[in-house]
Amino acid sequence: MYKRKISVNEKIMLLTFFIIAFSFFIAGTFVIGSIIKDQEEEIGQKAMLVARTVSNLPEISNLLQSEDFNEASKGINQIVEEIRSIHNPEYIVVMNMGKLKYSHPSKDEIGQLSESTDINPAFAQHYYLSKAVGEKGPMIRAFVPIMNSENIQVGVTVVGYEIPTILQILEDFKTEIFIAIGLIVLFSVWGARTLGRHIKKQMFGLEPHEISKMYVERTETFNAMHEGIIAVDSKLNITIFNNTAAEILGIKENPANLIGKNIFDVLPDSRLPDIVLPEGSDYNQEIYINQRSILNNRVPIHVDGKRVGTVAVFKDLTAIKQLAEELTGVKALRVHTHEYKNKLHTIAGLLHLGHTKQALEYISQVSDEHDNITKFLNERIYNENISGLLLSKISRGKELEIKVTIDPESKFTRFPDKLDQHDFVVLFGNLIENAFDALNEIEKENKEITISIDDQDGVLAILVSDNGIGMSKETAERIFENGYSTKAKENRGIGLYLISEIVKKGNGTIEVTSELNKGTTFLITFDI
Repeated sequence: MYKRKISVNEKIMLLTFFIIAFSFFIAGTFVIGSIIKDQEEEIGQKAMLVARTVSNLPEISNLLQSEDFNEASKGINQIVEEIRSIHNPEYIVVMNMGKLKYSHPSKDEIGQLSESTDINPAFAQHYYLSKAVGEKGPMIRAFVPIMNSENIQVGVTVVGYEIPTILQILEDFKTEIFIAIGLIVLFSVWGARTLGRHIKKQMFGLEPHEISKMYVERTETFNAMHEGIIAVDSKLNITIFNNTAAEILGIKENPANLIGKNIFDVLPDSRLPDIVLPEGSDYNQEIYINQRSILNNRVPIHVDGKRVGTVAVFKDLTAIKQLAEELTGVKALRVHTHEYKNKLHTIAGLLHLGHTKQALEYISQVSDEHDNITKFLNERIYNENISGLLLSKISRGKELEIKVTIDPESKFTRFPDKLDQHDFVVLFGNLIENAFDALNEIEKENKEITISIDDQDGVLAILVSDNGIGMSKETAERIFENGYSTKAKENRGIGLYLISEIVKKGNGTIEVTSELNKGTTFLITFDI
């Protein structure tokens, strides 16, 4: 059976009515109690005033001293009834010192002795009030002694007033109560509707269950992504931390438990909070966190023009480098395919023309060149990936009519700390491609690139030099900036920036020497 969900407006109205009704009940209880207390004080004062008035009449004291009870009772009742008709007490009872009643609203009580237990202090000249329950309900009674002209007590006057009930008080204030309830209901409905609309506007018109559903869907969406995602607010407290981010950064704790924690408490050595200080964004930053190298993109989050936080999207750089290495291998394979296709065409042409001897000599020459460079790389470069990359660049140079020479004294035995083969593939690949670009922009007969790798005495030195177009002093100072390029093409200015980040990660140094139209030399050194 379908069960309709209560909207946020209805919830707010119901809650408002409950709060107002409960508050009204509590407040009404205190108000009515205060009214009853005030009325009891007022009734007590009135009862005492009437009792004093009766007790101070000389006629009353004289009649109480008369020996004729009937005449005295008749006279006292006449006086008392006149006063009672004016002040409207429930009763006025006059008694002599023997507790004999001379007046009473009920004629049957006249001439009877009083059996009240709280009357005794009045016969000792005490003035006081008491509360008792009579036939008509709770009563306030005033007790006043009656004194004669010689200041001798001759009797007691008792005046009783009925205490109004809660229903009677409500009846007396019914107009004010109805007006108050009406105004409260009117303004509460208006306030509840206004508050409900405001809250719903703040929630983009969504109901709480819809927001809850969106939150769950958002969390699952972030967790399904292959990129690590971390978002922090302006106080650097985590608002998003998906499963991939925890996996990449080696966080064992459940990412859901990290929400609300400060980023420094989770990643003490993270550079993620740096984005909060400067303006702008950082893209393709290679940073080192928890002994892992990652490629990070960090973007500030703005709402209504105000920065409210930062989001970082990153990948494990190992995967990126492996992909780059694979792409380099594919490119090298294409270069080799093109080179050997040309050589096959040359051999086929010589054979077709009947120049068998020249064809054999050409084959021998090509084979010797390939064997020599392959033997050199295998003996001097102790990493197959770097050897393969250098061999592909030599072939690529031939295709571009650029001579790529590797210093015969070059030697490479091990990687610096914190760097691996993937870093060096990116480093060599970008340095040599940068040299190719510099040579392609100049017209000269002999285009050359020289590569030297010196690995000795605890220092690894890498030199890549070209005789290309060179750089101005201003350009040389900015080439390692992310996105800076002298070529107006998209996705340029990344290669040298990646090289500088690798050098920083390996605690190395990089020197650039360049002269316009004469060439550029890059010298990179690491401690090993």
